[in-house]
Amino acid sequence: MTFKSLLYILIILTLASCGSKRKVAQQEQSRQNSQVDRQVSTQRDTSMKDSEDDYHINTESTENKDTGIDRSKMSAVELYIFDFAEIAKEEMQLYGIPASITLAQGILESGSGSGPLTQKSNNHFGIKCNGWKGEKVYHDDDEAQECFRKYNDARYSFRDHSLFLFERQRYAFLFDYDSDDYKAWAKGLKRAGYATDPRYPNKLISLIERYNLDDFDREILDGDSKKLPKPAKTTEHSELYSVKKGDTLYNISERFDLTVEELKLINKLKSDNIQIGQKLKVKN
Repeated sequence: MTFKSLLYILIILTLASCGSKRKVAQQEQSRQNSQVDRQVSTQRDTSMKDSEDDYHINTESTENKDTGIDRSKMSAVELYIFDFAEIAKEEMQLYGIPASITLAQGILESGSGSGPLTQKSNNHFGIKCNGWKGEKVYHDDDEAQECFRKYNDARYSFRDHSLFLFERQRYAFLFDYDSDDYKAWAKGLKRAGYATDPRYPNKLISLIERYNLDDFDREILDGDSKKLPKPAKTTEHSELYSVKKGDTLYNISERFDLTVEELKLINKLKSDNIQIGQKLKVKN
């Protein structure tokens, strides 16, 4: 065998050895990768199962430990009362508005929290914009696409409702009623022009008596001997407003916190007709 032939054989053997080692290395790497994939998959499945178990445990803990009440057996109105009674009681302590009245109005105005306006705005009392500088939504009410206030949380709607009654002179007389006289408050709201529905007081009273909402009033009055707050009475001076294009008695009355009837009364109007440039008294 010549030197050249021997060299050729050695080269072939070396190449075969390298190829075999490379194949073994590739097989080993593939085996390791498969093992890692299985471990990751197992960890992911275990993690997902643990998360589901934790969620299930937390849910049961909330229902049984915190409330002990099965919400699935409650009606829409009962759920509303359950969710918002404490907020209404807090508002009563701060502003003197009977919790029973606040809850009954919320149930009625928001459709127990499920009404379309409430769902998209957290507005439980149908309070319109009227100078509101926060977020707004538009909803068909007395007129098409009226402007309503939008809240990030329902709690802010309850606070705005309290301020709406507490800070407006037209509702000041309500606070002369006893805080447990829900019938006087219901009738007084209608008299002040809060709602146009002639049956509004009866609807509030019916809700209060059917669901014993006045129990919440007694909880506050029995548990706190301090006198509930009343708004300060103010003396308002006569002011004039010049009617502009597009104005109606309704939107003028809304702007100046009056009812249409009050606006007509103080201006001695016999009809709803007004003219551009006409001067109207907007305060007594």
